[in-house]
Amino acid sequence: MKMTTRFITAVGSVLLLALTSCSSVGAHKGANAYFKSWPKGQSPKEVGLHVTQHFIDSPHFNSFKPGPPQFIIYPEVCTWYGALTFAQVSGIPHLRGPLVRRFEPLFNTETNLVPVPDHVDRSVFGAVPLEIYIQNADPRCLTLGKEFADKQWGEPFGSSILENATALRAQGLTWQTRMWIDDMFMITMVQAQAYRATGNHEYINRAAKEMVVYLDELQKPNGLFYHAPEVPYFWGRGDGWMAAGMSELLRSLPKDNPDRPRIMEGYLKMMAALLKYQDANGMWHQLIDNANAWPETSSTGMFAFAFITGVKEGWLDADTYGPAARKAWLALIPYLDKNWDIHEVCQGTNKYDPKTDGPDGTAYYLARQRNVGDLHGQAPILWCATALLR
Repeated sequence: MKMTTRFITAVGSVLLLALTSCSSVGAHKGANAYFKSWPKGQSPKEVGLHVTQHFIDSPHFNSFKPGPPQFIIYPEVCTWYGALTFAQVSGIPHLRGPLVRRFEPLFNTETNLVPVPDHVDRSVFGAVPLEIYIQNADPRCLTLGKEFADKQWGEPFGSSILENATALRAQGLTWQTRMWIDDMFMITMVQAQAYRATGNHEYINRAAKEMVVYLDELQKPNGLFYHAPEVPYFWGRGDGWMAAGMSELLRSLPKDNPDRPRIMEGYLKMMAALLKYQDANGMWHQLIDNANAWPETSSTGMFAFAFITGVKEGWLDADTYGPAARKAWLALIPYLDKNWDIHEVCQGTNKYDPKTDGPDGTAYYLARQRNVGDLHGQAPILWCATALLR
């Protein structure tokens, strides 16, 4: 009986992927129809230029704490990656150089700012040197980036080792697996980047296998994801990490990878759910399924990126998702102030814990600080600008 069910599920996934591929021809024809003729000052090239330049002119991000950070933290990694990819696809002269030079001190005078890759939030740092290598073939960046990707699947070390680390490795998973949806950007991003830089399929295969485990464990019947298995709340940016992670992974995952149909199935299911929850203004909210929650910009940017990528790649119907993606992009622009800082960004947030955070999880998520210029929100703007120009 189990074999029959598994067979039917596998066939269904393959058929779903086949139908998606068949419809992609039509989707590709109209993909760019919704991503042109922008109002003055709201085109991805204009906005991306200003947000990238603002990042270049800013010191290393320390989550609004005084002084420099102890090491480069993941919101800066995500923004740096977005700025580098935007510089590449936009073709704007003299933009990539400062982004690359920003990294140079990490090889000499600021080596202390390179994080120790003993946790998903620190391991994602490897995506930046790998992107620099992809763009300018600096061998130092390849060596450093591969070190981060390889240690994620190597022997457990450091201060963040989980009790089940050995069992996770025995299953072919990273010992950094913790079943938070945030992980599905942090883990898959560095592995996908290592694959893009080297062509070694081991990296992308790892990421795909990991993604399937998270999909099977965390995706709910409505297509969305709890923050963690025991945290029954659809936190906007948490789901945003999953949406962006699946988009980045599928963009590079070979068509013949055996896990691709399952990941595409989860992606399409999530995109359909998100379409239902986008508000009339084009935004998504701090708690996705709570219309009274405040519109939140980082999650909106991440979901917009997933829609744009899906339409551009032909996974999503252009006439259905193209208008929604455009609406989301245009909805985000007014949240940028004259300094190109985006407003209404949820602060970095741990998963809700009733033992320490009180009995009301909804209140916990809705009470999170609403930051200005937080790189959690700046990064998705750059991802969207890149995807729109790609």
